[in-house]
Amino acid sequence: MLREAPGRYEVVELDVDDPRPGELRVRMVATGLCHSDDHYATGDQVAPILPFAGGHEGAGVVDAVGPGTAGFAEGDHVVFSFLPSCGKCRFCAHGMQNLCDLGASLGTGARWDDPASFRLALDGAPVGQMCGLSTFCEYTTVSTASAVKIDKDVPLEIACLTGCGVGTGWGAAVNSAAVRPGQVVIVMGIGGIGINAVQGAAHAGAAAVIAVDPVELKRESALRFGATHAVEDIREAAGLARSMTGGQGADAAIVTVGVTLGSHVGAALRAIRKGGTTVVVGLGDVRSHEGDIPLMELVLYQKRLQGSLFGASAPSADIPAQLELWRRGALKLDELITTRYTLDQVARGFDDMHAGRNLRGVIVF
Repeated sequence: MLREAPGRYEVVELDVDDPRPGELRVRMVATGLCHSDDHYATGDQVAPILPFAGGHEGAGVVDAVGPGTAGFAEGDHVVFSFLPSCGKCRFCAHGMQNLCDLGASLGTGARWDDPASFRLALDGAPVGQMCGLSTFCEYTTVSTASAVKIDKDVPLEIACLTGCGVGTGWGAAVNSAAVRPGQVVIVMGIGGIGINAVQGAAHAGAAAVIAVDPVELKRESALRFGATHAVEDIREAAGLARSMTGGQGADAAIVTVGVTLGSHVGAALRAIRKGGTTVVVGLGDVRSHEGDIPLMELVLYQKRLQGSLFGASAPSADIPAQLELWRRGALKLDELITTRYTLDQVARGFDDMHAGRNLRGVIVF
């Protein structure tokens, strides 16, 4: 958990509540180390309450089921969707589970329906849960709105990645950018999200996928995950895209930089053709209103600027679908994990992320 922000994650003993109606207590098996967790440590995103227990990309085994809670049993294997889905609101009814109204309370660290109700405590004081989950905890109590039951033969070490990184990146290409066969796509920033945007663009049939990252390890990795080209900066990528399209530019550019700035968005928007799409996935300082948008190009070239939350996915359908793609060899999951850590190595894992040594680090409990 974090005691302060900016700060570093540390391991402590917490009290975990028993599940109430509509809740599960889950014994965690594995959790990914995502840049979103680090944003709370750096202060780019503001923790709603301190202490704050991090982690949102996880999978585990149901340890206890709340009274009257249907659909789950002890021993079930679950992947957490970092965005809950009520199944009833306007957005869920239209298949846009990633925009469920429960997300309005996601940043409180408490329960969706009661901002004063917590499930973790330190010496009697409440501890906030990231996304209502806190997957960095060995045991955590969560809402069933955040749990997706999966087949027990899928290794939870790899299944956990579908709770954020895989769906966010893959969906950014397949759903948000709507990549079509034969297109030219740029992916800017090849971390745990960007590498899956590369997979998604390749899966959708892109003729060229140009990966952009200053780190050699990540460029080399992108080529193994479906990129056709890998370069150090967006200017080179834009030039490559124009050379393939008669000077027009890429059909789509997907921004998955770990700390996204307005300059990244502007450069990606300039790299696409008339009528092309720039998809922005990465976050930076949430208090910043900085922008660098070429308005003339946006309007006169009819370019599209699209935000993308969890890859515009419907987790209850897409998480099982992605695991089925993995079964069939069409989606790489095992290969995403660069390093496995124990829980007490959590801070080291984020140091490795900052140093560019990981595509995805995973804590194995």
